[in-house]
Amino acid sequence: MTPSAPAPHVDVATPERVALSLPVAGIGYRCLAWLVDASLLFFFWVALYFVVTLLVSDVLGAFQALSGLVQTLLAVGLFATQWLYWTLAEVFFHGQTPGKRALRIRVVREDGSPVGFFESAVRNLCRAVDFLPVLYATGCITMLLDGRHRRLGDLLAGTVLVREEAIDLDKYTQAPAPVSDAAREPAAVQRPLSAEDVELVLAFLSRAPGLEKDVRQRLGARLVDRVGAGLTDEERAKVLESPEAAEAFLRTRARAAH
Repeated sequence: MTPSAPAPHVDVATPERVALSLPVAGIGYRCLAWLVDASLLFFFWVALYFVVTLLVSDVLGAFQALSGLVQTLLAVGLFATQWLYWTLAEVFFHGQTPGKRALRIRVVREDGSPVGFFESAVRNLCRAVDFLPVLYATGCITMLLDGRHRRLGDLLAGTVLVREEAIDLDKYTQAPAPVSDAAREPAAVQRPLSAEDVELVLAFLSRAPGLEKDVRQRLGARLVDRVGAGLTDEERAKVLESPEAAEAFLRTRARAAH
């Protein structure tokens, strides 16, 4: 029996030299996310049309009475509104529109770093081309041919959609040595971890047993500093008493994010 090809993924090397592998979102995830976003935009335009009908009795007649230039500007404005919806949502919500958030996928750069305004603007401007000739036919063909399921807009912008999979924290638990309550309590008052920080912590916890003691302790301390910015000097000292205490603190912080 021929083994199945490995699922596409994006490899990310963090500053702490911990490798992460992000699974790529396939065409099914992308289509469902688009349907959610398209539905939201549809209901927005329906509501807007209803409001306009309260002010103008014959909307179609009023539109036809406008000059060709004004009609063109309105059509451009329609596209611009949708472009702004996708672009601003991806920039301000860390690569996610409401549809992508519902499907637990997000846009990132090809190296796994957060998407910026330029990349998001380019990929969403290309929606007009991906849509041709109808129903995103060009985009679907490109996604089927590309190994990372990228449409034309992603290829030009250097972006890719990745999935946020639920992580089983129990597999990172190794019956750690007893840790004082002082090492655990600070996690309750820390800010919530981002998805990137959670992935980083879990990747470290899974690899910690195979690291040399000094490397394990140094990386653990750096992660504690990263995710425990609100710790006092005394609390930090207690957390860093041993690698086990530091890892228990990190494990608690990761659990709090789920």
